[in-house]
This record gives sequence, structure tokens and C-alpha cells, in this order.
Amino acid sequence: MGLIITLVVIAGVIFWAISTYNSMVAGRNRFKNGYAQIDVQLKRRYDLIPNLVEVAKGYMKHERETLEAVIQARNQAVTANAQVSADPSDATAVQALSRSEGALASSLGKMFALSEAYPDLKANENMLQLTEELTSTENKISFARQAYNDSVMQYNTSIEQFPGNIFAGMFGFKAGELLQATEAPEERKAVKVSF
Repeated sequence: MGLIITLVVIAGVIFWAISTYNSMVAGRNRFKNGYAQIDVQLKRRYDLIPNLVEVAKGYMKHERETLEAVIQARNQAVTANAQVSADPSDATAVQALSRSEGALASSLGKMFALSEAYPDLKANENMLQLTEELTSTENKISFARQAYNDSVMQYNTSIEQFPGNIFAGMFGFKAGELLQATEAPEERKAVKVSF
């Protein structure tokens, strides 16, 4: 009888350990999938930006520096996004992406603010369509970031709570990094797209 009880307890512990490990793997995969959803929307935005700049270029001839800053910020964000796509659990890469996205939002904001002085640009049909698509994409990015951060929070909680923290340490589970706004106040503001 004692042997049966011992075997049941051992089987229960083994089942519990496997279940804990599998739930951590599932949590990690959820937050990686969450980033993949952000990645899709970021790529869409990155593809829209050169078209916006190209349309604006014809009207904003004297604002070349601003337009070049937008393209440069976009290229830096693309590079940072590629690094995070390779490993969404890399905290340094996620922080670099947050900074580059903040710089991109800031440069886009400056471009849109300057475009207010160009009524023909504001009335351009291509510009109106592109800004509508950009606005829609920004909303999708916002929702995808929220879902990603929720997944990261759940995963981080599971690897920090006892006894999950023991398994996390044994099997190399590392905490995920939340996507956060950077510290510069102008980068915390949403990109305002209005034409």
C-alpha cells in the first residue's frame, strides 16, 4: 500500500512538473506570436511611409530636411524591428525598437505639422488615402501592442511566481520585455494624422 501511495505521489509530481513546463512554453510562444502580429502591422506602416513622403515631396519642396528625417527614422525602425522579429525575448532589441518607433512618431508628427501650411497637399487625393491607411494601421498597431504586452505580462508572472521560478531558472526561461513609450514627452504623443 505504501508503495502505491509513493508511486501516485511521484506520478503527481511528474505530471505537475510537465504541466508547469508546458504552460511556460505556451506563454513564451503566445508573446512571440503577439509580436508577430505587431510585426505585420509595422511592416505595413513602413511600406506606407515612403509613399507619404513621395506625395508630400511634390508640395513641400522647402521641407527636404524634414522629409529626409522621416525616411531616416523609418529605416532605423525597420532595422530595429528586424532585430526584435528575430528574437522577441531580447530585451535590448525591444528597447531599441521602442526608441526608434518613438523617433519615427516624432518625425512623422513634425512632417504632418509642417504639411498644414500646404493646402494643396491636404487636398491631394493620394495623400488623403495614404493618411487614412496610416491612421487605420496605427490603430491596429496599438491593439496588437496591447495584446503583446498582456501576453508578456502573463508569461512573466508565470516565470516569476513560485514554484514556476524554479523551473524558469532550470530551463532558461527569461522574462519578456514590454513595449513601452520612450521617455521623451513628444514621443509619447500619438501620431496625429489630419488632412
